Amino acid sequence: MIQAFITVRILDVIDILLVAFLLYRLYLAIKGTAAFNIFLGIFFFYIAWIVVKGLNMELMGNIMGQVIAAGVLALVVVFQQEIRKFFLLIGTKYNLLNKGFNIDGLFNGSSHKISNQQVKKIVAACEIMSKSKTGALIVITNKAELREFIETGEVIDAEVSVALIETIFFKNSPLHDGAMIVQGDTIKAARCVLPVSNRKMKNEKLGLRHRAALGMSQATDAQIIIVSEETGRISYAFNGKLKEDVKAIELPKLIEDTFNN
Repeated sequence: MIQAFITVRILDVIDILLVAFLLYRLYLAIKGTAAFNIFLGIFFFYIAWIVVKGLNMELMGNIMGQVIAAGVLALVVVFQQEIRKFFLLIGTKYNLLNKGFNIDGLFNGSSHKISNQQVKKIVAACEIMSKSKTGALIVITNKAELREFIETGEVIDAEVSVALIETIFFKNSPLHDGAMIVQGDTIKAARCVLPVSNRKMKNEKLGLRHRAALGMSQATDAQIIIVSEETGRISYAFNGKLKEDVKAIELPKLIEDTFNN
């Protein structure tokens, strides 16, 4: 009887699939960024180290081995934002607790989902600001509360209204720079600082507002609406993707579809 050269167990298949899944999520987190090139460099260095060990080149192998051993701490520093995004993505998209019930609801029944009425108010304000070419950056929270970003701005804690949104982003207002963060039916803060994406933009004419919106969508599960000060066009960012030239009538469906997923 001839025995198989390699024995494959069910657990081995599961192990391979899990590793493939993690690598795929890591790829999605770093693609289009400078970190992707760094990752490729580390990967090729690791392959070279394996080849050197296979050829029994002890001196070179020991040197490269020391670099790899010390490189773990360096990876944490270099990929700090990407690691944060990776675990945030796992925690928000695959959180079974949020699928079944909301922990906050056990204490106060609160929800971050914005009502249709308040969405209409935000859309109406964006439409007005689009016609007047008033720049705006509006963040709508999903499951993450974004407290660290709210604390960078001026706390407002007021109900969403068209007039208030227009006032915040009026060019002579002290709050017009930065982002406005909406949580549920409440404007939590304005003039908030958002992380700026270092990804190469397809449209090189897009400015800092669009880069900040894309960066925020890469780092969190929030939805971001941008009104361009130069063109008046509305854009929408979510999950690391930027949709340009969105019609105001499209915004409610985009927002609602994201909350329902």
